[in-house]
Amino acid sequence: MPDAVVIGSGPNGLVAANLLVDHGWSVVVLEAVDEPGGAVKSKELVEPGFVNDEFSAFYPLAAASKVIGGLHLEDHGLRWRRAPLVLAHPSSDGSCPYLSTDIEETAGALEACAPGDGEAWRTLYQRYERVREGLLGALLTPFPAIPALARLVGALRPSELLRFARFGVLSMRRLGEESFSGEASTRLLAGNGLHADFSPDHSLGGFFAWLLTSLGQDVGYPVPEGGAGNLARAMVRRLESRGAEIRCSTPVTRVVIRDGRAVAVVTADGTEIGASRAVVADVPAPALFLDLVGAEHLSPALVADVRRFDWDWATVKVDWTLDAPIPWEAEPARRAGTVHVIDSLDRMTIATAQLAAKRVPDRPFLIVGQQSMTDPTRQPAGKETAWAYTHVPRHIVEDAGGQGIGDAWSERDTELMADRMEAEIERLAPGFRGLVRGRHVFTPVSLEQANPSLVRGAINGGTAQLHQQLVFRPVPGLARAETPIRGLYLGSSSAHPGGGVHGACGSNAARAAILGDRTASIVARLRPLR
Repeated sequence: MPDAVVIGSGPNGLVAANLLVDHGWSVVVLEAVDEPGGAVKSKELVEPGFVNDEFSAFYPLAAASKVIGGLHLEDHGLRWRRAPLVLAHPSSDGSCPYLSTDIEETAGALEACAPGDGEAWRTLYQRYERVREGLLGALLTPFPAIPALARLVGALRPSELLRFARFGVLSMRRLGEESFSGEASTRLLAGNGLHADFSPDHSLGGFFAWLLTSLGQDVGYPVPEGGAGNLARAMVRRLESRGAEIRCSTPVTRVVIRDGRAVAVVTADGTEIGASRAVVADVPAPALFLDLVGAEHLSPALVADVRRFDWDWATVKVDWTLDAPIPWEAEPARRAGTVHVIDSLDRMTIATAQLAAKRVPDRPFLIVGQQSMTDPTRQPAGKETAWAYTHVPRHIVEDAGGQGIGDAWSERDTELMADRMEAEIERLAPGFRGLVRGRHVFTPVSLEQANPSLVRGAINGGTAQLHQQLVFRPVPGLARAETPIRGLYLGSSSAHPGGGVHGACGSNAARAAILGDRTASIVARLRPLR
């Protein structure tokens, strides 16, 4: 019998398993599909010789994460690659603010957009540099992260604390109005905020925009050489080199609970696999509590809370193979690994308002990745492997584009949406469509079919908005990996601190399991003394 069973081999599950093995535990990882990695995978989706990232694609949080850094994955084959520029955001008005890992280059690009904006970005980035260690520690460790919060507070003067707290809850629009004189600089930051499900006018959105932009300035938006899957493969190699076992095509259907403790799991073929110390679940919170555990083992209040779990927006993703790199009219976009496509902050507000009203946006916001300048191993010389994703409503009531795209995501709906996304790129890169060799489209339905944890195409493991953060994630009062079932720990992105490939959710679960086991051992030793 293994000491621990880990359900799911996404990056959080693999991190948890690695940390438990490092602690001397025997570990079995059970993966429902035929390949480990969760949403960190790559393959030739369209044609041979072109490697596409199936789900996630660039990893600033992984590069900044002490958890993933501490695994020393470079010793197991991982190699990071970076583009000449981190991010560009062209517009049809001719402006193109961009982000570099060189602060002077970034400041120069923003200064060219509007006088004073370069110095404004230096000021914003200096704030990040001051609070970086405490802030990332507070965000990526179990709540309340008292040591990290102490470092964060210690990095600020007493007179700055309330001002920083106010800064943290600003919307993207308000942050831009207070910081920059030009719209283009705000647009650059706000596009990063739209990686999560924030509108430019949501409170807290400015903080996420500033943080992700600062991370890009700090560590770039790196990608694993050869494809995203090589990040997961390095974790798997490390894990197996330490004696752990990974079983693929082994879906778990139930967590076995006896006397209020998780003691085993049951797989789809009826096999029961015991866990003498812990079960760690890298699955969405609703799937764990409602399906694998069952309401009969939980309080009615918790069950009601889990049923209210709020997912993030759904996603459509298109992968292309191209005969040449995308011919952006704006030169910086031809050097950036990631490009945001939407003309203005106001257009972002319109698109996110349409999403809120359950309308498919007529002019969707796109996050575009292009690999030729980042990782030339992914395509033949002179060719391009590119992708783009956009958000759509989880449940569609109307298509703002007037084409009748609906919830069924029929073949017609899929092709129309992919065409709409291509049209947005074509506006800023005339001739793009003529370079397309082939494409593959993931809809919310097919994303969930490919990865059951991407429920209806939700890629963040649940909304990142304030009502489902910190003590509210995944439900009010948890905010930690521990669950009401002894020996059972939630280690997925549904748990604090949420989505992104940083490994913190898995790390928090592993550390909680180790502490829980140690506590149980002490109690067991003391019991005979009573």
